[in-house]
Amino acid sequence: MTVSVEPTTTGTNAGTSAGTPGGVSGGAAASEPGAALRPHAEQSFAAELTALAAQDDRPRPARWKLSPWAVATYLLGGTLPDGTVITPKYVGPRRIVEVAVTTLATDRALLLLGVPGTAKTWVSEHLAAAVSGDSTLLVQGTAGTPEEAIRYGWNYARLLAHGPSRDALVPSPVMRAMSEGMTARVEELTRIPADVQDTLITILSEKTLPIPELGDEVQAVRGFNLIATANDRDRGVNDLSSALRRRFNTVVLPLPESPDAEVEIVSRRVEQLGRSLDLPAAPDGIAEIRRVVTVFRELRDGVTADGRTKLKSPSGTLSTAEAISVVTNGLALSAHFGDGVLRPADVAAGILGAVVRDPAADRVIWQEYLETVVREREGWKDFYRACREVSA
Repeated sequence: MTVSVEPTTTGTNAGTSAGTPGGVSGGAAASEPGAALRPHAEQSFAAELTALAAQDDRPRPARWKLSPWAVATYLLGGTLPDGTVITPKYVGPRRIVEVAVTTLATDRALLLLGVPGTAKTWVSEHLAAAVSGDSTLLVQGTAGTPEEAIRYGWNYARLLAHGPSRDALVPSPVMRAMSEGMTARVEELTRIPADVQDTLITILSEKTLPIPELGDEVQAVRGFNLIATANDRDRGVNDLSSALRRRFNTVVLPLPESPDAEVEIVSRRVEQLGRSLDLPAAPDGIAEIRRVVTVFRELRDGVTADGRTKLKSPSGTLSTAEAISVVTNGLALSAHFGDGVLRPADVAAGILGAVVRDPAADRVIWQEYLETVVREREGWKDFYRACREVSA
């Protein structure tokens, strides 16, 4: 099984839409004066969403912009009857997407669970864009996220001048989604303090948000649902209470199952990011991409690709997202300080930074891997020398 690519500054995974009918070129948009560096999904892929809506004759749940079938097609890709190509946003088992979409069509909230870098944020954004046409109703979970971020806050100038009133109330993204019948998103749910997490219990079970100060409430209208993302690998994780976990249908997003699938994901996203950053194409870069993916997979799995040598795994996750970041940075190095061809020296420093998170333990693991695996591997001499140089 494999995973899509999600776009973030740390390296994320996504399909590319440029050069295909119905697609929008991220590079073209980014080169326009004043263009957003990272447009929302509904903006970047507006042409694909419009084409799907025009040809979607299947039943749609209340206030959905597309039918469940069309939402799944938007994420997984395909060709419409008129020839419009829908680019894949998620590369992996179709059933995972179908279960996620079906969950949103019920009264159950959706929890996307997985290790860092498995495209949870990317998938949640595209689901919200396809279902509601708006992926911006977002609560970003942190250790300091307050209840107000999920419930509501107050305009204190109005509150002091006129007392509690609807005009003085500042709705949260979740409250707005409830009142407008849209999809809200909560990122990194397990980073939010447990008592704040439990604010969602009444919202998800009773579909209502009490406002005790006004003796009022906001009831969710049809079309409302919530997508949360979480992982249990990072530090600072707050486990979900059993009461809250029961309110979610959990879908686990796996790491890519095969090297070829991961190379495809990285190549797609690097191509898209390269266009958005106005970097030249690197047609001969596939060899280095495959090399980066091989290094990450072997260290992540604790064994070489041929299964003959066991390895120690470093403390980092070495996710697909990080591989994308390493290759994109290497592409920038080759464009601005090299000859435009992606070479081992361009990716070596990025790999070192991704692998060696703990300067003591991880550096030993990396040196052992270089000397016992990379040094002896046929065709990897240039890569070995580049890595040795940056590791010195």
